Amino acid sequence: MSESTAPEQPADNDERIRDFEQSLARLEQIVQRLEQGELGLEESLQQFEQGVKLAQACQGALDAAELRVEQLIEQNGLQQTLSFDDADE
Repeated sequence: MSESTAPEQPADNDERIRDFEQSLARLEQIVQRLEQGELGLEESLQQFEQGVKLAQACQGALDAAELRVEQLIEQNGLQQTLSFDDADE
């Protein structure tokens, strides 16, 4: 039984991008609230816990996007990839 590698539907990609952007925006709000230092200990801990989960989700989405870019480069026969840091030189 072979696995199908059908391309993702554009709607799936759009939804993933929206989810990432919403998670990142929510994470930024949490960071701002925590930096203000006006929350109690328990609420600070809850916000921190939610922030960690959001950060992990965002990192997972970025890792998946990076893998997809690498696959597209490989599929299109491009021989060399540069990191974003190397592109500035």
